[in-house]
Amino acid sequence: MAVFDLPLHELTGYTPEVSEPPDFDEFWRRTRGESDRDPAVLSAEAHDCGLRLVRTWDVTFAGFGGDPVRAWFTRPAHAEPDEPLPVVVEFPGYGRGRGLPHERLTWPTAGYAHLLMDTRGQDGHYGDGGDTPDPRHDALGGPGPVTRGILAPDDYYYRRLITDAVRAVQAARTLPGVDPERTAAAGNSQGGGLALAVAGLVPDLAAAVVTAPFLCHITRALDISDADPYRTIAHYLSLRRADTDRILRTLSYVDGVHFARRARAPLHLGLGLRDTTCPPSTVFAAYNHYGRLHPRRPDTTVEVYPYNGHEAGGAFHVPRQLRWLAKHLDPAMRPG
Repeated sequence: MAVFDLPLHELTGYTPEVSEPPDFDEFWRRTRGESDRDPAVLSAEAHDCGLRLVRTWDVTFAGFGGDPVRAWFTRPAHAEPDEPLPVVVEFPGYGRGRGLPHERLTWPTAGYAHLLMDTRGQDGHYGDGGDTPDPRHDALGGPGPVTRGILAPDDYYYRRLITDAVRAVQAARTLPGVDPERTAAAGNSQGGGLALAVAGLVPDLAAAVVTAPFLCHITRALDISDADPYRTIAHYLSLRRADTDRILRTLSYVDGVHFARRARAPLHLGLGLRDTTCPPSTVFAAYNHYGRLHPRRPDTTVEVYPYNGHEAGGAFHVPRQLRWLAKHLDPAMRPG
């Protein structure tokens, strides 16, 4: 794919006005209040995945409305059981579940505790599946998660999933061997969008590590992206012509630009300029708005890969993330 979006010199200053619902904050206060009444962790059982250098637990925590959500919790085996480690809470991409615990070992082998959240009702497109159903998807909407319940903000799938992500952070902070003050959110694509949402909803998050985030500046993405999942939304809009305003209003409650404005945590962001799935201008819209509602903007770093698409920097990008995160969570863990 050739470069199709704005040139980089325009992207770095791209700060569009993105329409925000007047009750955005109240909507999310109410949504969180409906779930925060439940205890965070429901169960944590040791899981033998055959690896000697890490220890893993199969965790179930209470997500949106108290619904049980599964996760893998992994710690480096050399750490003392009660040693409080920084924790990275990671969110998978669209169509993925939590998979198998030995698939994602970067964070625990770097010395962090790691909680990998399952994605409710998403396990059938990539990876090795998931274990969390979505028991609340009977509202009108299209066939995919991105359009479930899209006709009303209260019914929308991402209201539930974003709440699950916030609850995952709350759960991680209560697990043994975790320093709750050193909690980071991380993810790529859909997972990056969830990490941005968490950064906007959890005021004392220590860091956010985000790559190619989904659900940012959504109206522009619908205009210029013909790739899924945005294509799924556009197709649904083509069928529900009379409901366009309702659907766009629903999407405005989950737009990453609005969460980014409210964020306080330091941010490390990566993207590819040839990304048709999450177009660069939508990502820069969130990045350039990041922390702007606060008098002092948090530290932000962006890594741009001009010849990459949705994979952004891929494995090449990971050492940059590790060096940056060590600086913010624990300088003693900084790679050489």
